[in-house]
Amino acid sequence: MLNSVTPWTATVQADIVNASLLHEMQLSHYNLQFYNAGDSIWLTVQWPDAGRIAFRMAFGMNSVFYKADLVTESKQIVINASTRLGRYTITVSFPESDPPVIRYTTQFTAAFSLLIPFWPRDIVPLTADGRVENTSGIIHTHQVGSRSGHIYFSMTKPQNGSVFYFQNLSAMSHYCDASETSLADTVGGKWPEIGFEFPVNKEKPIPENVEFTISDAFIILNENIVKDDLQATSEFLNYLAVLYPHISKPEISYQDWPCIAEKVLEQLYLNKGCWMMANDSPYLNAYVQDYKTPAEIMVQLAVKLPLHEYLVWSENSHPLYDDLDKGLEQFYDERVKSVVRWHPALVDQLDKSEEQKQEMVMDSWYLHHPLLNLARLAHRGDKKAEKLFLNSVDYAIKAAHHFDYDWPVFYKMTTFEVIKAETAPGRGGEKDVPGSYAHVMLMAYKLTGEKRFLTEAKRALKSLEGLGFDIFYQANNTAFSAGALVELYRETQDEQYLKLSYCCLAGVFKNVQLWECDYGYGKNFPSFFSVFPLNDAPYTAAYEEFEVYAALHHYMEVTDGIDILPSLKILIPEFIKYAVSRLAFYFPPLLPAEMIAEEIKTGQVQKELWVPLEDIHDGWENSGEVGQEVYGTGMSFGVIPRQYFRIKALDAVGFIDYPAVNFRFGKTKLTFRLTGNPNFKASMRLQGLSKSALSKVKVEVKQASKYNEIKASNDNKFEFAGDSSIRISW
Repeated sequence: MLNSVTPWTATVQADIVNASLLHEMQLSHYNLQFYNAGDSIWLTVQWPDAGRIAFRMAFGMNSVFYKADLVTESKQIVINASTRLGRYTITVSFPESDPPVIRYTTQFTAAFSLLIPFWPRDIVPLTADGRVENTSGIIHTHQVGSRSGHIYFSMTKPQNGSVFYFQNLSAMSHYCDASETSLADTVGGKWPEIGFEFPVNKEKPIPENVEFTISDAFIILNENIVKDDLQATSEFLNYLAVLYPHISKPEISYQDWPCIAEKVLEQLYLNKGCWMMANDSPYLNAYVQDYKTPAEIMVQLAVKLPLHEYLVWSENSHPLYDDLDKGLEQFYDERVKSVVRWHPALVDQLDKSEEQKQEMVMDSWYLHHPLLNLARLAHRGDKKAEKLFLNSVDYAIKAAHHFDYDWPVFYKMTTFEVIKAETAPGRGGEKDVPGSYAHVMLMAYKLTGEKRFLTEAKRALKSLEGLGFDIFYQANNTAFSAGALVELYRETQDEQYLKLSYCCLAGVFKNVQLWECDYGYGKNFPSFFSVFPLNDAPYTAAYEEFEVYAALHHYMEVTDGIDILPSLKILIPEFIKYAVSRLAFYFPPLLPAEMIAEEIKTGQVQKELWVPLEDIHDGWENSGEVGQEVYGTGMSFGVIPRQYFRIKALDAVGFIDYPAVNFRFGKTKLTFRLTGNPNFKASMRLQGLSKSALSKVKVEVKQASKYNEIKASNDNKFEFAGDSSIRISW
């Protein structure tokens, strides 16, 4: 069966056969040829003893390239081409990496102000002598919405190999700002018309004589066709890590999280819009000024746990914690012997506008998330949380057995009646729930020592096998699942659990935005390395982003000393570094008022209140339209114990923007180790010290077998390579 194609693809094969060959070269096992085919400048890649794939480096629009001069320079090729419409400069380079990488960057200068109403995709599979539409391939993953501009595919007819293609979308921000276009959903397509579809401007013309980058593509070639989900997900992570050093990255800005936390703590405690009452106990609203929705257990625990972490770290107490603790046991329902989502005394307020807004209707992930936080509090010595957890955990097991470890989206807690079976037709239920359930079981096992919980975790995790990228349902739960899997690996030494953790993490990193949206409102907030909460979510969300950050921190701690994929030692610490710099911009006082939505779905937005917006959108859209999420305030407390350390002897505080492990405090020194990769940098600040006190502090990094002193820059910042051992003495 032939694939359907448009005229811009149907003629490519013949166009290239009849085109002018500009240059030919060898890259590793691949033969590269450059062509001027009239309306397009092409790069074709010939696999050894197999087919070819063509990459359209420039498109002439309604014109032909009357000029295309190619010059080979040191380590790169430059093509200067022209049509009646404008000038193009194509720079092809070959960054040093293993496997080899091809990069082509195309810049366009219009001869006059013009609109661009159409642009074809830039990847076309070819055959030796057949037709393009007779080829076939498998697309393993591609860009959705504003996520990274990637497509990963294998060409199976003819049997060719695999390609990982990545557009550095940051480079096109200048064009999008001028033309008021978006880079969402630009990399993808349907076989055989795939790749990057340049964002067309049908309304606002681009100016003449201004150079715009219109493509910045990276290509990684592989002679093998991907065989299974474990290979696909591991190679995806590896390819991202190979490209990461070569893509443009924004500067890191330091955020004063202790100052932010104090503002949040004060305002959250005093602002009436954040609270409701039930049975003489105070409860946090999910959203500011949302009094219609009953109190939810997840909301209370999403703030209580990180607040507990922060108060222990700071050796302080606060009445906010006491308020959160006061009525927590009221969420326990004797009818099902478990905590429930909605406060039982307030269920009459549920308006039934959504499936879950009904008494005793449970969203599958929503049962396990509060249980996880109760277990974490229990491990930190909270006896009330321990009692609630142990009294509820058997219900979770009962539900798991009823659904045979294959949970639906919504079900009735009292009867297990399925209210909604699938996330979308044919997609199944919430596929990462077995991972979060297993995490609950592991926490129960650590708390009680009962082997039945360990057995439950193993049984549940079998449900993740064969899913690959499809494990991902909700970002935070998938990331926590990765941690559970690696903990079980440490317990059992079964490599399958470690490999499944890579599937979870590939799902997370498939859903990140590895580019900076520097157009429209996007100029006001950093977006590089942000993560989306769901596969199809149109925005990033504060609560899920923070929990992914916390889960990846946990993953690096649990895997310390384990030989994990080297790519993860690049991607996870770098994600954490950018998250610590970026997450503060969910708080509306750091955003211009004009970018915040006026019409709010839930509650109200108080623009001076240090409670985060739920949602940050593409640069051309207002943000905060979902509401100001009270349960997202936990991030202000949770960042501090993970990135800051106290030096009590000096009455000082240190900040490090990478995940660090093995802190050892002595009377006159402190040692710790950074995770990560030596090719990437982490930074540290020492705060609360006078200049004279700082001059008496020695900071050293271990190189080979001895420590060497390093000095701070003018802004009291120390820089270290990843995977370093650090010593601070005084």
